[in-house]
Amino acid sequence: MDDTAGADDDTTRSDDGVRVREGDPEELVAVMRVLDAGLLEADAGDVRDRLAAGDCLVAEASGRVVGALALDGDYIEAVATSPSRRGRGVGTTLVRAAFGRRGRLVADFDGGVRPFYESLGFDIEARDGDGGEDAEAAADTGVGDDRFRGVLRDE
Repeated sequence: MDDTAGADDDTTRSDDGVRVREGDPEELVAVMRVLDAGLLEADAGDVRDRLAAGDCLVAEASGRVVGALALDGDYIEAVATSPSRRGRGVGTTLVRAAFGRRGRLVADFDGGVRPFYESLGFDIEARDGDGGEDAEAAADTGVGDDRFRGVLRDE
């Protein structure tokens, strides 16, 4: 996979023609569709703010948004790929592009996606139930204590 950024257009391209770039606020609906398809509870107002600030990357193929990653500093708020593109490196390309911009990334996630973060080199630790918002969300989803935090550093 070619993860080099274009010198003049600030994009990252994968071998299968997927281009990663900063999202545009006008792409809010397309980004929300991808995040919704990933069963992520993303707030449209927060995503709009991330898009406006240049903190939301989109993966585009054939002129269509097929993946999205929203950042809050170095924290990955959400990353998702369209169902038709899952398992084809789109999420990996998005995370690598974000890492290239930040040099460090942090993500909280369920055990079901742990292999994805491990494959990218994240250092992973189990999250303790803190009784806060995360614990309440876990109870609602039936995930229980199967929550993790991963950190990717440039070492």
